[in-house]
Amino acid sequence: MNKFLNIISLCFFVCCVSLLYSCSTQEVDKIILSGQWKFQIDSLDQGIRERWYAREFSDSIILPGSMPEQQKGLPVGYHTKFTGNTWKEYPAGKSWFDDENYKPYLSDDKFRYPFWLISDYHYVGRAWYQKEITLPEGWKDKSIELYLERPHWETQLWVNNAYVGLKNALGVPHTYDLSKFLKVGSNIITICIDNRVNDINVGIDAHSISDNTQSNWNGIVGDIQLIRKDVIAISNVRIFPDIAKNSARLEIELKNSSQQKQSGQLKIAASVFNNEKVQDVKSIEVAFDSGTDSSSVIVNLPLGDEVLLWDEFHPNLYELRVELQSGDNSDLWTGNFGMREFRAQDRGFSINGRPVFLRGTLECAIFPKTGYPSTDVEAWERIINVCKAHGLNHIRFHSWCPPKAAFRAADKLGFYYQVEASSWATNLGAGNGVDQWLYEESERMVAAYGNHPSFCLMPYGNEPHGKNHKAYLTEFVKYWKARDSRRVYTTGAGWPIIPENDFHNVHRGTRIQGWNQNLNSIINKEAPRSDYDWEKTVAELTAPMVSHEIGQWCVYPNFKEIPKYDGVLKATNFEIFQKSLEAHGMLHLADDFVKASGKLQALCYKADIEAALRTKGFGGFQLLDLHDFPGQGTALVGVLDPFWDEKGYISPEEFRQFSNETVPLARFTKMIFTSDEKIEADIEVAHYGEHEMTSEVPTWKVVDEKGQLVRKGAFNKQDLHWGHNQKLGSISETFEVESASKFQLQVDVAGFVNSWDFWVYPDKLPEVGNDILVVSTLNKTALETLEEGGKVLLTVKKGSIKEGKGGEVAVGFSSMFWNTAWTNGQKPHTLGILCNPDHPALSEFPSEYHSNWQWWDAMSHSNAISLEDFANKPDPIVRIIDDWVTNRNLALIFEAKVGIGKLIMTGVDLQSDLETRPEARQLLFSLKKYMSGDNFKPQTEVQADEIISLTPF
Repeated sequence: MNKFLNIISLCFFVCCVSLLYSCSTQEVDKIILSGQWKFQIDSLDQGIRERWYAREFSDSIILPGSMPEQQKGLPVGYHTKFTGNTWKEYPAGKSWFDDENYKPYLSDDKFRYPFWLISDYHYVGRAWYQKEITLPEGWKDKSIELYLERPHWETQLWVNNAYVGLKNALGVPHTYDLSKFLKVGSNIITICIDNRVNDINVGIDAHSISDNTQSNWNGIVGDIQLIRKDVIAISNVRIFPDIAKNSARLEIELKNSSQQKQSGQLKIAASVFNNEKVQDVKSIEVAFDSGTDSSSVIVNLPLGDEVLLWDEFHPNLYELRVELQSGDNSDLWTGNFGMREFRAQDRGFSINGRPVFLRGTLECAIFPKTGYPSTDVEAWERIINVCKAHGLNHIRFHSWCPPKAAFRAADKLGFYYQVEASSWATNLGAGNGVDQWLYEESERMVAAYGNHPSFCLMPYGNEPHGKNHKAYLTEFVKYWKARDSRRVYTTGAGWPIIPENDFHNVHRGTRIQGWNQNLNSIINKEAPRSDYDWEKTVAELTAPMVSHEIGQWCVYPNFKEIPKYDGVLKATNFEIFQKSLEAHGMLHLADDFVKASGKLQALCYKADIEAALRTKGFGGFQLLDLHDFPGQGTALVGVLDPFWDEKGYISPEEFRQFSNETVPLARFTKMIFTSDEKIEADIEVAHYGEHEMTSEVPTWKVVDEKGQLVRKGAFNKQDLHWGHNQKLGSISETFEVESASKFQLQVDVAGFVNSWDFWVYPDKLPEVGNDILVVSTLNKTALETLEEGGKVLLTVKKGSIKEGKGGEVAVGFSSMFWNTAWTNGQKPHTLGILCNPDHPALSEFPSEYHSNWQWWDAMSHSNAISLEDFANKPDPIVRIIDDWVTNRNLALIFEAKVGIGKLIMTGVDLQSDLETRPEARQLLFSLKKYMSGDNFKPQTEVQADEIISLTPF
């Protein structure tokens, strides 16, 4: 509340200053309308019929701001009708709050929701905002515009009870011409804002309007002001750089409200900023003649012989000033632009003729503090700097368009944007209102933001649907390609591929885990390697491919984040998951789950990104996501949290090793070797730095688990050009080991270092554990052995655990994809392993506390073992981290006392096909060696019947 009291004071001061100046000889050209407005909710939708614009409202609100930000609306609860799909399918008559995974953790005293962040108050419908303003005498007979930045969504406007009009833009300011409606002195402005989906259905999951991400709020959150203009003024300037001619073509749009022809002079000047270098641009003057309404003046502005270009390495910007003089009328327009040419070139992109590879993430309108995107430049500079620290150069705005502050920040810092027309349409091309609206919205976006050099790519929006969507989007692409060449265009993010596309933004065949691939993806079905790429996918294409939404790898919720949600949106979903984990007796493991699953998540992202970098003829990738997506079932897919803060398991420097302008790459045909095999890898580099390199000598080294140098070498001196697949050389080495060993290959190219873990196991293992009975079921012999105080290793075949005992859990190597709640249980259902790597049972199976590639075989031949029904729950040697929705206590390997006998049970099949599974041989050896020694002293006693109950035999 103090925040809004401060805003009131500040805005009152600003308004007073503005009005004081209006009474002086120095006339102001703006009146700031921020501050307190009168307010009324129209929950019964009666306001227009009952002419509320003619009444005075009893409530008040602060603008800029939103209703939920100021606890306006209806308390959120089970009755709330959110904007967005839950996608979780329940039996008839059942809902999410009947779900046994959520129901025990719901209460009457506080509403909790599992699928996305929620505010305390929610409202969808019309709300009315009203303010009395005083128009200075000097504004008489002037052109006056009302400027509303970032209203949500549809606005209707009345001035002094007279209807002005309706606007329904989502991505640009709403502007109204009030010249004919305002009078000198007191005026009443009344705005009705409607955040429902009405005739224009952009899709209830579109991030421009969905509760899944920013929330479906009602209000105005940017600048609110009246702008005074003379009767002949500059309404807009479109700037088209021509770097070949060192000039810029200007389309200067004039608005004439005098109803008489006008003539005059335009003085045009430009100057460089965002660079220490001073460059003089000679100003020019141009005469114009205007019609009685609107007209355009086309001007070519020479910028001199030493034009400074804009890109990610040198974001040089020009400020353009256009001064109009026509008799007593004058105007000044200023705006920034960059001299750049962003093009699709062959199957890649270029900027100013230099190849560029897009390394991107998504921004899905995730702003928990406010529930809406920031209109502050510094806030966007922070986001971009975080992205750059992780080696990225690109953001895709998924189904929404950011505010001007985002463009200004990207221009300043040198960052490339893909901007979309606020839609995730479900029936595109069917002749509904959204079809025409998308043309209008994209026109508005380009008019408002088209001069920004950061605005480089534009599809209509996300993943289109409808039987006519392909034909509709073909025309959309053709329209924009013919209309504006300052950026490249495609149909939609996700699909379809058409010949007219400047680039394609597709997911099929361009990521290591696809939607509904479950356990049949590269990372879950094929043994670990790093020699695959997507060349077959793109080989027949003639336009660049940017892979759509790669990654989507989950990490366990970080409950330490909960206090950070101290703004509008609250993480009650985290509270449900936390209570669930506590109920299952594992709350003490929460931090370990985050770190261990996070390490696996980072490994998966590395594999995804490197596959893109290895692909010949590839244009870039777009991660989903560098930071968490808190909606759509709770998709914890970020190595950063929703506030763009680190989670503690991978640093920007570590991430940047495999996602940067220059990335060394190694093509391993496998990652697990035996000592009689050669470790071979082809080494290459993907280079998209500022300059090509000459006479570089790439080096390599292998270190052991302690970081000690084992081998090193260098490749031939060579020149490195821009692009993929630049071969540096090959490594072929033999490592004789007496015991299982982990190594790491590190490759250094001009200071850019990347690394890969690999393992070497002895090709022959000694006999061990002759006193151990190895069985696949707890049969009569095994029971007798335990009864006699013997040792039993129970290693079950995959698929042999009952449902309800762990058999229902789909175990895979990778982390979960997106989440299980929103995908109706896509596999895998798990988040890797957690173990104590110093446990003596793993002494011959080198491991970290988390999954790494040497665990792929185990996870691919395993069952999860549920310990939920055990009277005494053993602490697993190796634990499987379950989905946070179910939070089952799952083991991969555990030990226990059974009577006077001793047991290790593993869900991994350690008996089948051992001749082709060196990891299984090695793990079996390690367990048996432990069981043969004096350290094998299980402390937790379990009943034989509890073990028998796990299997159907």
